[in-house]
Amino acid sequence: MKFSENWLRQHVRTHASREQLVDTLTAIGLEVEELVPLGEGLDGVVVARIVSCEKHPQADRLQVCQVDAGTGTPLQIVCGAPNARAGLLAPLAMVGAKLGDIAIKAAKLRGVESNGMLCSAKELGVDADASGLMELPADAPVGTPLADYLGLPDAAIELKLTPNRADCFSVRGIAYDVAAATGAQVEPMDAEPVPAAGDARLEVELHAGADAPRYVGRVVEGVDAARPTPAWMAERLRRSGIRPLSLPVDITQYVMLELGQPMHAFDRDLLRGPVGVRHARGGESLKLLDGREVSLDPGFLLVTDADRPVALAGIMGGHDTRVTDATRNVFLEAAHFAPAAIIGRGRRLGLHTDAGHRFERGVDPQLPRIAIERATRLLLDLAGGTPGPVVEAALDAHLPAPRPIHLRRARLARVLGLSVADAEVERILRALGLEVSADAEGWQVTPPARRFDLAIEEDLIEEVARIHGYDAIPARLPGGATRLVEPSETRVAEADARRQLAARDYLEAVNYAFVDAALLAKWDLAEGQVALANPLSAELGVMRTSLLPGLVDALARNAARQQPRVRLFELGKVFRAGGSGSPPVETLRVAAVACGSASGKQWGVAERALDFHDLKGDLQSLAALSAATLEFRAVTQPWAHPGRSAEVLRDGVAIGWIGQLHPRLQRALDLDPEVYAFELDLDLLLQRHLPRARALSRYPSVRRDLAFVLPESVTWATVRDTVQAAAGPFLRGLELFDRYQGKGVESGCKSLAMGLILQEESRTLTDHDVDAVVAAVTAALERDHGAKIRA
Repeated sequence: MKFSENWLRQHVRTHASREQLVDTLTAIGLEVEELVPLGEGLDGVVVARIVSCEKHPQADRLQVCQVDAGTGTPLQIVCGAPNARAGLLAPLAMVGAKLGDIAIKAAKLRGVESNGMLCSAKELGVDADASGLMELPADAPVGTPLADYLGLPDAAIELKLTPNRADCFSVRGIAYDVAAATGAQVEPMDAEPVPAAGDARLEVELHAGADAPRYVGRVVEGVDAARPTPAWMAERLRRSGIRPLSLPVDITQYVMLELGQPMHAFDRDLLRGPVGVRHARGGESLKLLDGREVSLDPGFLLVTDADRPVALAGIMGGHDTRVTDATRNVFLEAAHFAPAAIIGRGRRLGLHTDAGHRFERGVDPQLPRIAIERATRLLLDLAGGTPGPVVEAALDAHLPAPRPIHLRRARLARVLGLSVADAEVERILRALGLEVSADAEGWQVTPPARRFDLAIEEDLIEEVARIHGYDAIPARLPGGATRLVEPSETRVAEADARRQLAARDYLEAVNYAFVDAALLAKWDLAEGQVALANPLSAELGVMRTSLLPGLVDALARNAARQQPRVRLFELGKVFRAGGSGSPPVETLRVAAVACGSASGKQWGVAERALDFHDLKGDLQSLAALSAATLEFRAVTQPWAHPGRSAEVLRDGVAIGWIGQLHPRLQRALDLDPEVYAFELDLDLLLQRHLPRARALSRYPSVRRDLAFVLPESVTWATVRDTVQAAAGPFLRGLELFDRYQGKGVESGCKSLAMGLILQEESRTLTDHDVDAVVAAVTAALERDHGAKIRA
């Protein structure tokens, strides 16, 4: 927010010096980003009129001008400005004046006497324009000191506002904070209603519900739009970073800067009526004030004329109904739009406007009528005209209303660490424009409608703290015992999981949680995706439903840059849409991707390509942190290789997937190397049971090795489950130590050799005990899987 210091002082009469004012603004949280003094030391500079110009006899680029400075006698000035001409009003530095380091003296230039200097804006220190003389309005009084005419000296102050302080995007909003901090009073503003002097009106309608709950308009007939903007208004606009354009437009800009309410002026004769607000329809387009034609969708709000789009609500007006110098009848409008209906809409079109900037952060819903009255008064005073009645449409149920907040005296003292006198608390809150009533415990406080940032008790405590002064809060170390939170033994720390994967030669990646919807569609992972209401770009429009698309994209970028061996992992959240009315479901996942050789190049190990079992080993090392036993079951996924992927289970619950990417997907992603990956639910993977100590058996264990021939379709996991169930309590361990297919084993079958480790805690097992276990295991495998003992 950029504004004129003199303009601010008009709204709050404070005796603070400029340096004190700047320090105060920064101290109360309105950080001064830039301060530019304007028009310092202009004694002896007056408004002057060039009566005549003649070519200098000795120089082609110089002119000899006769200048009326209000002294009664024309002064001869030699001037080299390209825009010097008869009739021009411009600043004149008289002999004896001093501009910076330049002392103005009578002199001869190329033999011609010159008694002063006609000045550019840069020479006067009021602007950066040095292209020619500073041109003043035709009604500027000749002989008047320039400082008095332009309201100088002054300073342009620019604040770096935080997004929650939308109320300070106006001079009057800043004035409340300055008044509270300096003990001054905000000057009352003349916003008395202007009575209607005619019957001209346009009806207004609302069709956007809560997105546009208030719209106020007024027709003013017979204005002279070609009149120049007065110097005092033009200078305030310039010092606020806005270039004056034309009088009706400048008035709307002036009111926006003064009150914080964006406005727009239409040419009434180009409107048919009624004027309304609705959401855009798919395929609609609008030509904006800057001449661009934009395509719209239902996410945009439109101001319409008889259902014809004439403005992009809250952002920019339309080209076809703009005000020009030929305009004679004006329709002024001011509205309240919900921030959610405006946020991000301008960025989608590559636009950043002052109106959009304010509406995105929140504008006082009570301001539209005040702004209409203020703009009407200025328009009548400066351009003439006949005002019609104010026409307003409002959906009261959708207008935000301030809610009382209870501020407790004890809570205020506890949070700040000091006691602030009740009278000071009440003074601060009232000076900020809040309604305050005392009660036994503290105060009931109702914030004004412009303060969207005040909702809870802590917000009020912050207001008291920043106005009372952060430097007045004592610096004390916290007292009392600090409770240490011990990490849970039932869950492995995420840091341990990161270290384990790093130890397995993986590098951690951090990707955006936002992805391109088209990328999820390639993976067939678009189901349940959550679209962003305000995306940073079209390529980051939805929340990720899986870590793998972003991680594989990072792998592809590395592979494309001559990195043949890439191993990456990521810990992060994925998001899926909840049920109707429910928030998105967030799940913490871990994923890893790898391609290239199984190990880095070295002389001691022959190079070989990475395969499924390498990645499986990495995953099992991660699972070992929580002593988890993982099961792998063949599964078909759209992104997975049909013969080289598996579902990962823990205790019978599916927790993720591991395998190779489908060749079809790799072609779609333009990936040459074979890519292996896994992704699992991290919380389910890192859960672990509390360790239990158990005495070691004093008696020896017995091992029996058995080999069975089984159908190829029978997996080791099912064999293991059968053996464990049949062996009973004597089984202490089960090892698969051989898998064989070939000579001696019939086609379609395989041989699995396993070792059963048996032990009892209270006695030594007998041959009878061991034989009974072997017989039970053999019978169970034969019954359930058609297994036969291999001869």
